[in-house]
Amino acid sequence: MRDYDEVIALLGEWGPFQRLVFFLLSASIVPNGFSGMSAVFLAGTPEHRCRVPDAANLSGAWRNHSVPLRLQDGRRVPHSCRRYRLAAIANFSALGLEPGRDVDLEQLEQERCLDGWEFSRDVYLSTIVTEWNLVCEDDWKAPLTISMFFVGVLVGSFVSGQLSDRFGRKKVLFATMGMQTGFSFLQVFSKNFEMFIVLFVLVGMGQISNYVAAFVLGTEILSKSIRIVFCTLGVCIFYAFGYMVLPLFAYFIRDWRMLLLALTVPGVLCVALWWFIPESPRWLISQGRFEEAEVIIRRAAKVNGTAAPSTIFDPSEVSPDGRGGGSGVEFTEIIMWRLRFQLLSSALCFRMTISVGYFGLSLDTPNLHGDIYLNCFLSAMVEVPAYVLAWLLLRHLPRRYSMATALFLGGSVLLFVQLVPPDLYYLATVLVMVGKFGVTAAFSMVYVYTAELYPTVVRNMGVGVSSTASRLGSILSPYFVYLGAYDRFLPYILMGSLTILTAILTLFLPESFGTPLPDTIDQMLRVKGIKYKQTPGHTRMLRDGEQRPVILKSTGF
Repeated sequence: MRDYDEVIALLGEWGPFQRLVFFLLSASIVPNGFSGMSAVFLAGTPEHRCRVPDAANLSGAWRNHSVPLRLQDGRRVPHSCRRYRLAAIANFSALGLEPGRDVDLEQLEQERCLDGWEFSRDVYLSTIVTEWNLVCEDDWKAPLTISMFFVGVLVGSFVSGQLSDRFGRKKVLFATMGMQTGFSFLQVFSKNFEMFIVLFVLVGMGQISNYVAAFVLGTEILSKSIRIVFCTLGVCIFYAFGYMVLPLFAYFIRDWRMLLLALTVPGVLCVALWWFIPESPRWLISQGRFEEAEVIIRRAAKVNGTAAPSTIFDPSEVSPDGRGGGSGVEFTEIIMWRLRFQLLSSALCFRMTISVGYFGLSLDTPNLHGDIYLNCFLSAMVEVPAYVLAWLLLRHLPRRYSMATALFLGGSVLLFVQLVPPDLYYLATVLVMVGKFGVTAAFSMVYVYTAELYPTVVRNMGVGVSSTASRLGSILSPYFVYLGAYDRFLPYILMGSLTILTAILTLFLPESFGTPLPDTIDQMLRVKGIKYKQTPGHTRMLRDGEQRPVILKSTGF
């Protein structure tokens, strides 16, 4: 049977059709860049203190001293969750006693914020925190909001592949894009916190589903030489562009409902892409719909200015996956494979800890010194050179050394943050951004590396388990940030230590650079350290004779 890529070689490698698909699919990823990270501003917690009602009849001096002070970052600041008992200080105020002079404030009884809170409006006009008082005893709800979004991402990652295989890449791409945009729009009208997080779960499901659908559609339409560029520079950099747009929107729109409404507009505009993005011919062939696949290829050939033969696809000759048939694997083999070191280390250590580091650093930008909007923009902008570096490393250097170097860089600078003097907070911000750079580069490379560690017969299963671990890491990441309320440097210490531990473990994994992708478990087990013992007929040769891994049709990331 003929290889699918051989059949469509008539289109060329990088014609107008491929460029159009590349950039439109990448553009469809832009809304994903701010849908999840929008919680940085939607759930932002401004400075706050207990409200003192006018009915308390306090003098100006006692009103100013109604909130006790606490030590934070070496400074004494007003307490956010406690106040002096109003009944007591009202009596002192009525008697004309002065706080601190006639009354020792340290001896006064304290109470909770029984009348609500006063929130600073210097940074935010409103957030879900200020609207539903998600502070003090309820401060755990703000990170829960972000975790629930990633729960939706976890669920969506399970179902997106099956939906895409059943109904087609294009239909699922636009249906889930509409799901993400539609439920984001409904969030604007949330009546309470519970309604907001339920809708946020559904937004997360749509976000990952359209991301996967676009990823798979691009890898199936684009030629072999373009797929790795699409999977790294295309998808990732456009995601970073969306992330960079978020603080720009948030800077000019300080109300959370109006901000969320503005963030739905790009998703609505993406509807116009329906008439320009085709269905995957490879998927159509797998469904036996050869005539529809031919129509798409002929249209592409016309756009590229190439001539198409009278018959493009012969059902008796074409193998959609380029292998001429698949090979199965026994269930017992899969169970045995699940116990292998590669699966456990890459799933639990790579994907989980790297996700904790990536999302933890992204969500922690409000806690950095300086302007929150500028810090968020810098956190997004640093991803662009990180993705470029990851692409260059994937092309030219061994995987495990590249990964370990990026992780060591990210982890070590995060540990150094705690050593920076308080007056040099700009240096601390620079170190955090360097840490984000290293973790982001590793975050990008781990997708390719983990896929190359698994043989074809269990690759989807292995990558699926690793992806699940990644989602679990993203669910935990908001609570790493939450620990900063108890110790400002604790999140950096934990994320830095885990990142360095992962870098060390990376060095014990097999090396997949410059070796063919293993098709069977037996071939995978021949990979030892940095050497690969080839089996007859396993090496796949390019036209120039260079041995390289076969690019995946779909990995289900």
